[in-house]
Amino acid sequence: MEGNERINQLLASLEQIHVKKEEDRRLLEEIKQALANNEIAEAMEKLQIFNERQEENEEIDFKVDTTYVTYNVIKSISSLDTPYKIIGVCKKKEEKEINGNVLILDGLQDPGNLGTIIRSAVAFNVDTIILSKDTVDLYNPKVVRSTQGMNFHINIIRRDLEHEINALKEKGYTVYSTDVINGKNIKNVKVNGKYAIIMGNEGNGVRENIKNLSDEKLYIKMNNDCESLNVGVATSIILYEFS
Repeated sequence: MEGNERINQLLASLEQIHVKKEEDRRLLEEIKQALANNEIAEAMEKLQIFNERQEENEEIDFKVDTTYVTYNVIKSISSLDTPYKIIGVCKKKEEKEINGNVLILDGLQDPGNLGTIIRSAVAFNVDTIILSKDTVDLYNPKVVRSTQGMNFHINIIRRDLEHEINALKEKGYTVYSTDVINGKNIKNVKVNGKYAIIMGNEGNGVRENIKNLSDEKLYIKMNNDCESLNVGVATSIILYEFS
């Protein structure tokens, strides 16, 4: 009875985590792989892991408090129809000062796109991602899963974009935005010094008031058979060209 009561208390706590976006903890799935990452392991410290079967994982030192439960309990915790057998609760990564190259996302709505972009930003040496206030939640379950743990490798903050862009320009950053009509071919863009790249909403692109703050506009040259690229793909290409 005592064990069941403990699990019920944990489930009630996790339900609050699901509904409170400001909560300083988040569910993290695929823990077995994730704990190989030191930054994730640090975030997991002293928090809870839910593991289906102890005997299958006796050789793994999770280094955090672990509770063994049935798969039905795991399914009640997870947002997936067929969840992984190991789930954890993780602290949110603390925000840091901006230092280095910056990616700015203006009104991005698709969780999968944000996850893809985070992975590419890590791969191509972006220091900080700035999310507009109406960009999809960083801790949306689909975003977290699609980052494959890369969200723990990069500084991600949510800010008023006009204020932050002006502050970056005062610090000597060159600010680029995408513009398929008036932009310069990215192959002809010469990058010198610190930069910030603005990428826009899936359907509408970068808002005019934000685009007007940029120092230079660019686009990716394509053949006439393709009207546009997915924002995750476009961002990855631009970051590669800038790296």
